[in-house]
Amino acid sequence: MAFKRVPSPIIRGCLVTLLTFSAGVVFAQTRIKPGFNLFSLEQDQEIGRQSAADAERQLPILNDRSIDFYVNAVGKRLAAVAPGAKYPYQFKVVNASDINAFALPGGYLYLNRGLIEASRNEGQLAGVMAHEMAHVALRHGTNNASKAYMGQAGLGVLAGLTDGESASTQRAIGAVGGFGLNTMFLKFSRTDEEQADVVGAQMMARAGYNPKDMVDFFEMLRSQQQRNPSKVEQFFSSHPAPKDRADRIRKEMKTLSIRPTKPVGGYQQAKEELLGMPATRTTQQLAQAQEASPMVSQVRLSDRRASGVNIDRPSASFRSFEQRGQFFQIIYPENWRVYEPANGYGVTIAPEGGYVDTGGEERNLIYGVIVNHYATFDADTSGRFVGTGNSFVDGNGRIESRTSLARATNDLVSQILRTNPHLKMVPNSQRTDTVSGASALSLVLSGRSPVTGEEERVTVFTRALADDDVVYALFIAPGTDYDELGQTFDRMISSLQVNDSATHQ
Repeated sequence: MAFKRVPSPIIRGCLVTLLTFSAGVVFAQTRIKPGFNLFSLEQDQEIGRQSAADAERQLPILNDRSIDFYVNAVGKRLAAVAPGAKYPYQFKVVNASDINAFALPGGYLYLNRGLIEASRNEGQLAGVMAHEMAHVALRHGTNNASKAYMGQAGLGVLAGLTDGESASTQRAIGAVGGFGLNTMFLKFSRTDEEQADVVGAQMMARAGYNPKDMVDFFEMLRSQQQRNPSKVEQFFSSHPAPKDRADRIRKEMKTLSIRPTKPVGGYQQAKEELLGMPATRTTQQLAQAQEASPMVSQVRLSDRRASGVNIDRPSASFRSFEQRGQFFQIIYPENWRVYEPANGYGVTIAPEGGYVDTGGEERNLIYGVIVNHYATFDADTSGRFVGTGNSFVDGNGRIESRTSLARATNDLVSQILRTNPHLKMVPNSQRTDTVSGASALSLVLSGRSPVTGEEERVTVFTRALADDDVVYALFIAPGTDYDELGQTFDRMISSLQVNDSATHQ
């Protein structure tokens, strides 16, 4: 197999959620594929717990027993049919007058008093709650944090994934702004919003509510935006309305079996009680009363360079590594070390001295191999790299093809180059191949390393999976040593065996 060159670390792939229709059914419910995430489900809950504690020190929680009882009763009905992880959802009312709601990772949901007062029935309230719970179920908050951390930590993110803690929760969240009312957890894209609309409508139908109530409430918000924008400003700043929102929800309704169920009951009493309370301030007024926590500045590589790095030659004897979920196997030199994160599906294999410390928060990988799962991170970016012909490299060094493998590879490479701007694609290095019985692509990146001051090379291999995701392998080393390591790298990629039926989401 022809081998390519490779250098420094890349960050783990994070996958942007996709909308797909169930195969073979004309009116099947839309299936949403949650995005790849640097954080485990347990970390989602820990992030949510700490964020909720911080948020509640800033927000005036209403703490009214009867209203809390009613809101929690509606929430529990929805939680019983929520997809994904069975988070311990919690529901609280904020004593703020503007129309807004938000949810933190792990299932902590907050409704402004103004939202309940503006709703017209239990179904409309349930529609907003289902929408916010869908953001939690789809892990949009920590997906955003994963993307932000990857962009800020750059090359150093790999070290965080191999320190036994699979990227320390504290360090990663600290790098993107900390816990509490972090915009990473609260501000979503239009794609995220559309997905939350779809999943929220599905939840409503399963819980016995009519998703039309969700449509009606969002239509009311849109009219409020024109007549009284300050009332809904906070909602639309963090929840940008997707195009043709109402039409998209109505389209999904045609796929749903809606069996109306008797309301939880108590809506009118709760609303009347709120309307009878003294007037309160808006979220914006509350925010002005407190100084917002500043964002932590971007993590950057130290200006210091590694010196005196001494790497032993790779052993001629090999050992076999099998991913804990039996997702893949690969051989490696017996004098190299395996760094397998506590969570996730990847592994980094490197010699002693392959990681160097330049004085920053993260170590940097200058020799080694990374194998992991990847799915599309940025659908829009991927789309720009798709051409109309067979697989080839265009003038900008990007693979053009109609295939999902090429799209995923383009997206992966775009993330590497975005966070490693010193790297460039080596012209004419792209190849097609077969790895573990499936189609594969490879290409070479090269540039002067900010860590060593020397040329480094990174060969990128991607191997297709049945669900349009990929397994990728990165082979990293300084250019001066790359030819010598080529035989070792060739043996490793040739040994890679992938279990397509194993879990990798």
